[in-house]
Amino acid sequence: MKSSHDLKTRIALLALEELADLLAAALAGRAGKDALVAFANTYRDYAREHPGRFAAAGLGLDQETAAASAGRRHTQMARAVLRGYDLAEQDHTAAVRLLGSVVHGYVSLELGGGFAHSTPDSQETWPRILDALDALLRNWPA
Repeated sequence: MKSSHDLKTRIALLALEELADLLAAALAGRAGKDALVAFANTYRDYAREHPGRFAAAGLGLDQETAAASAGRRHTQMARAVLRGYDLAEQDHTAAVRLLGSVVHGYVSLELGGGFAHSTPDSQETWPRILDALDALLRNWPA
């Protein structure tokens, strides 16, 4: 290893690749809410099984490294999930960002213990969050 930053970058690239492979398998043959739930659950399961790698996947990569990483596959799969919804082309980027924000935000807060001191349990609210996200995507504001 050249440096600690090099090590962190390699871990981030590994995590992005592993997660992209898991997402591809989870999304195969799915559409609409089924795809949305598979996408979100894959992220959540990976984060719970590999919290350090999940955190590393969020490392800011330089433009060249990011372009060559599996991060592009993540975006392509998020867009594939969104094809199951009737969104105008100009809304796709905002919808991808919303999807990523909800999933990553919830999972990160959950891993950090942010939901540990309230009821109901985060396991119980997760499906409701996905129901709400599905409803929003089906009724995207004009």
